[in-house]
Amino acid sequence: MLEKKYIYPIAFSAVLAAFTVYAMLDTFLLPRTYAQVESDNSFVFQDSTSTSSSGTDSESDVSSNSETNDSSASEADESTDTTSDSVVVSEDSYSDENIQIEITEYREYDTAIYVADITISSLQYLKTAFAQNSYGKNVTAKTSEIAENVDAILAINGDYYGAQESGYVIRNGVLYRSESAGDQEDLVIWADGSFEIINESDVTAEELLENGAYQVLSFGPGLVEDGVVTVSENEEVGKAKASNPRTAIGIIDTNHIVFVVSDGRTSESDGLSIYELATFMQGLGVTTAYNLDGGGSSTIYFNGEVINNPTTNGKKITERSVSDIVYIGY
Repeated sequence: MLEKKYIYPIAFSAVLAAFTVYAMLDTFLLPRTYAQVESDNSFVFQDSTSTSSSGTDSESDVSSNSETNDSSASEADESTDTTSDSVVVSEDSYSDENIQIEITEYREYDTAIYVADITISSLQYLKTAFAQNSYGKNVTAKTSEIAENVDAILAINGDYYGAQESGYVIRNGVLYRSESAGDQEDLVIWADGSFEIINESDVTAEELLENGAYQVLSFGPGLVEDGVVTVSENEEVGKAKASNPRTAIGIIDTNHIVFVVSDGRTSESDGLSIYELATFMQGLGVTTAYNLDGGGSSTIYFNGEVINNPTTNGKKITERSVSDIVYIGY
C-alpha cells in the first residue's frame, strides 16, 4: 500500500498529464465548429470605396456585407446561366461564357510548377470555401473533397486559418475572425477585383470589411507588389525548409488571375524557396502575388482531379487535410 505522502504527488502528476494530453488534442486534433457557412451570399461586387455593414467577431456570430440591389442580383443571375453547349473542356483547359482556365506545367529550379491562368467575367466566380462548410478549429478535409462539395472547377488550398488562433478571416464578404496576428501580412481581395497586401497592425478587420474586402487570406508573406519582388533571397516562412511545395495566388490584370502550385520534397521535384516562388510569379507578369499555405498542403484540383503530387514527407503522394480552399466556380 502506498504511503500517504506519495498519493498527492502521484495524483497531481496524473491530473497534469491528463490536462497536457487534452490541451494537445484540443490544439491540434479536436474539431470545434464556431459557425456554419451561409449558403446565400449577398455580397455586392462594386467599387471598394463603397460602404457595407460591419460588426465584431465572435465564435458563434459573424458579420457580413449584406448590401443588395435588384439590378446587381438580376445581373448575377443572368451571368451564371450557362448551358452545357457553352462549356468546352479539355485535359488542360476549361472555357464557358464567364470562366476561361488554361493549365500549364513548367519545369524550373528542378521543380514541377503548375500554373492555372484564369480569366473571369466577374469577381463572383473567385470564391473560398471551408472544410465541412464550417468555420472552426481543427475542422479539416482534403482540398479535393472541399472542392467537390462546392462543385469547384478549379481549386487550390487556402491559408489553413484553422491551425492559427489569430489572423483575420474574411471569406466571401463575411467576417469570421477579427483578432489580429500583429505584424502579419494579409492578402485582401477587394470588391472591385483588385488585390492588395496589407499589414494587420495597420488596419482592423472591421475596417477592411467596411471598405469592401471580399476575401482576406492570412498566411504570407506577400511575394510581389506593383510588379516588384518584395522578399529577400534568404526569407522563409517560420521554420520551413528552403525548398518546399508551394501554393500562391496572383493577379495580372482586372479579372485575370493565376493560381500557382509547385511540387517538392521528392527526387522528381525539389521544391521552391520563397524567393524562387516570387521570382517565378513575377515572370508570369503579376502585379501582386501572395504566398499561401505550402508543404504537404499544396494541392491543385482541376476538373475533378488533383493534378499535382502533394506530399508531406516525400515518401507518400497524398493530400493533407486542410481547413479551406480558394476556388473558381459557380
